[in-house]
Amino acid sequence: MVSLKWCCKQKDGIKLIEPSDNLSLSYMQMADNALGTMNRERKYNLTFAISAGYYSMYYSLYSVLMKLGVKCEIHSCTLEFMKVLLSEFYTKEDFKIISKAFDLRNIAQYYVDKVIDTKESDMIMSKAPLFVNTSKDVLSKINESDVKKIRDSLKGLSG
Repeated sequence: MVSLKWCCKQKDGIKLIEPSDNLSLSYMQMADNALGTMNRERKYNLTFAISAGYYSMYYSLYSVLMKLGVKCEIHSCTLEFMKVLLSEFYTKEDFKIISKAFDLRNIAQYYVDKVIDTKESDMIMSKAPLFVNTSKDVLSKINESDVKKIRDSLKGLSG
């Protein structure tokens, strides 16, 4: 079980960086590209489709982190950051969906002998575009005061 405090202490964990609209836009473009890959691969390669579905959500979330000036290379820590510090912007349901996609992607990529439940993979693929749209919505709503509040919360944890 990861915690934000633990994540802030890890070498590749949560770090404050300079906020960047350019990086934010680049990650959102990657999210849109991943959705295209997911849709193309659905019928041909379920492992790639699941992976692309997860990454579409992850990149869109990471786009929000870039806007805030937060860097993290540990996926479980990025998800924990979302759950704790972005709860004003993402619902518990959003968190459940990206967490489920994270788990499915791990199973699909690293446990080739395990069978993926098609109901679960279909759910991820139907929810991925909605999650990406939520992230786009978050980016349009987030303001300077939100950025400062979130960054200050993080400073309190890592300090």
